[in-house]
Amino acid sequence: MPFIDIFAWIVLAVAVLTLVAAFVALGAMPGRIARRRGHPWAQAVAVGSWATLICGFVFWPLILTWAYVDAPTRRETRP
Repeated sequence: MPFIDIFAWIVLAVAVLTLVAAFVALGAMPGRIARRRGHPWAQAVAVGSWATLICGFVFWPLILTWAYVDAPTRRETRP
């Protein structure tokens, strides 16, 4: 096997590892942001992030926005 073939395999392996690392980083980012900000539904944000990445990238920006937006607290009304 010539050197250029070995080099091509190494470049291909590095490219695949980079894509896998980017996928994992994007999948974990909204969940980490939500937990750090104390979001009341941090686990749901994390699950939603992975689900949208696996099933399609379309709703991932919506989940990322959800990680930054907190739900309003309910005020108790007294009769």
